[in-house]
Amino acid sequence: MMLAAGPASASGSVSGAPRQVEAAIIGGGQAGLATGFYLRRAGLTPGEDFVILDAGDRPGGAWTRMWDGLRLFSPSSFSSLPGWMMPPWDDAHHGYPPRSHVVDYLTRYEDRYDLRVERPCTVRDVVPESDDPAGRLVVRTDRGDFAARAVVSATGIWDRPFWPAYPGAGDFTGRQLHAAQYRNAAEFAGRRVVIVGGGNSAAQILAEVSTVAQTTWVTQRPPRFLPDDVDGRALFATARARIRALEVGREHEGIAGLGDIVMVASVRDARDRGVLVAEAMFERLLPAGVAWADGTLRDADAVIWCTGFRPALPHLRRLRLRTDAGHVPVSGPSGTQAISEPRLFLVGYGDWTGPASATLAGVGPSAKATASAIVDADS
Repeated sequence: MMLAAGPASASGSVSGAPRQVEAAIIGGGQAGLATGFYLRRAGLTPGEDFVILDAGDRPGGAWTRMWDGLRLFSPSSFSSLPGWMMPPWDDAHHGYPPRSHVVDYLTRYEDRYDLRVERPCTVRDVVPESDDPAGRLVVRTDRGDFAARAVVSATGIWDRPFWPAYPGAGDFTGRQLHAAQYRNAAEFAGRRVVIVGGGNSAAQILAEVSTVAQTTWVTQRPPRFLPDDVDGRALFATARARIRALEVGREHEGIAGLGDIVMVASVRDARDRGVLVAEAMFERLLPAGVAWADGTLRDADAVIWCTGFRPALPHLRRLRLRTDAGHVPVSGPSGTQAISEPRLFLVGYGDWTGPASATLAGVGPSAKATASAIVDADS
């Protein structure tokens, strides 16, 4: 999920010449690993025919930087990458694995398939090698360059948290942080905390922080809670049904979207404690709190913005791709091939690159189709 490459002696260019590879995958998180798995299965050799470049200093992608208490909302058996099921997890949270279990799984996954992820190294940009549209793309990194017939961008979204522009934000004297910066509730003990956002992240962070602090939860629209007995398994089944429907050219309406709040144990506990109650969004921030349009005021020491993310694509800026609301239009048999740059594929950024492709369980079909497109183009 992060930008990257490995030691110059192993992966860098010789005398300034880019290293030649069939494919370069930018990002060593779940999307990059899944794509690497399918390229390997198609007969390409990791580290030789294709490279996975990761800016992180350790395996696990963005999962290494998420908050300590994060829980998946599906059991491990429904949270796996292609080829190898995530080992089971069973505890008081009824089998929903914690962040640390996911990091361990991704670490073992890349070892299991000898994917030879090269890290750490930052990808600076991607540029055409020449004016020939059939030529290679050059991936420029701080540890050497790679000339690839195909480039897969799999950097995810975690590096680009979205901060809404809100009246009075510059006047607030308390602490403001994004969900991407939140680690645990201990630092908010005894404080007054406003949590903004209506998704799973906001609900899980609220559940934690409300055990040690006075919390206020605000959302743009009323949050939608799934029934207690519906978890990620039902949501992913819906996503897969949508994939099958799209393949035959028909629409599919699921029971809910992945943005609906799953009632994991901590969120149910927050509901039982009476704190899982959302208020309408405030109108502005004040130096010491927030204010609503009707004149209601509330003091606050901190505001946690659980307001989502944008695709992390600065490494593609030199390609001058046409974008639509920040998304690069994609098409082709894989559904991940950039329309304006067919040598480029984007995997794992959300529904615009494949239904549920930003999830562990959902990225497989997009990764498989992408690998097939790359291999077919070379055959």
